[in-house]
Amino acid sequence: MRFAIKTRPEHTSWNELRDVWVAADDIELFESAWNWDHFYPLTGDTVGGPNFEGWTMLAALASVTRRIRLGCQVSGMPYRHPAVLANMAATIDVISQGRLEVGLGAGWHQRECDAYGIELPPLRERFDRFDEGVQVIIGLLSRESTDFEGKHFRLTDARCEPKPVQRPHPPIVIGGRGPNRTLRSVARWAQQWNCLVSGPADWLPLKEMLLVRCDELGRDPADIVCSVNVIIDPDAGIGPAVEKVAALREAGVDMVVLNLPHRAKPAVLEPLAEALAPLA
Repeated sequence: MRFAIKTRPEHTSWNELRDVWVAADDIELFESAWNWDHFYPLTGDTVGGPNFEGWTMLAALASVTRRIRLGCQVSGMPYRHPAVLANMAATIDVISQGRLEVGLGAGWHQRECDAYGIELPPLRERFDRFDEGVQVIIGLLSRESTDFEGKHFRLTDARCEPKPVQRPHPPIVIGGRGPNRTLRSVARWAQQWNCLVSGPADWLPLKEMLLVRCDELGRDPADIVCSVNVIIDPDAGIGPAVEKVAALREAGVDMVVLNLPHRAKPAVLEPLAEALAPLA
């Protein structure tokens, strides 16, 4: 099993976040590190409060780390035109020397969309836009020029230079658990699928549905890394989280993303890595 960490960029300081990522960079067990792509905090006072923007943070974190892979889990497609996001991703992949994971999702946070005047369409249209957006991003990251004629996005001889270091493009990570649209998109385009589940009994039916979607599209499911998030309860310590990881490992999950307690200190990482090492 493979391991990653995730930090919440809300109600915290840049120094605290940076120090945790720099410390994780020195622990080989942790393959990647993730933040989220929101403009409002998701806990506490959601009307206000500090919450760092995810993609500019990734650029900064790429410059202070050397090994660990990095990404947003996941970037909301409604927030940026996919051509703009593709250029951002290419730049960060260059800055990180080929360590970016491109996390993508259809979006869901109605409150921040309403606040900023960002359109969040009904689900069907939202996923139509998502599917087109993924194609736009892959095209720009992998081809010299891209022409695309969709209902929502249109590109004409569009270019993204410089290209990312990773070829044909950085891995596409699609987040979500919808059995129809989300898992079909995963089967079509993703190198990693990520979701939040309560445990193996919750995850296994989703994995079975992914196998169905892969069969429908002729995709080898072995080409898709299946990752899930496990939240570490600061009051309970790391023990229950490690037990959940062990159960998910037995169920066939490829990678677990440990959601660190809010404002966690770098010192939490070494004990966590030691507890997880027998499961690697």
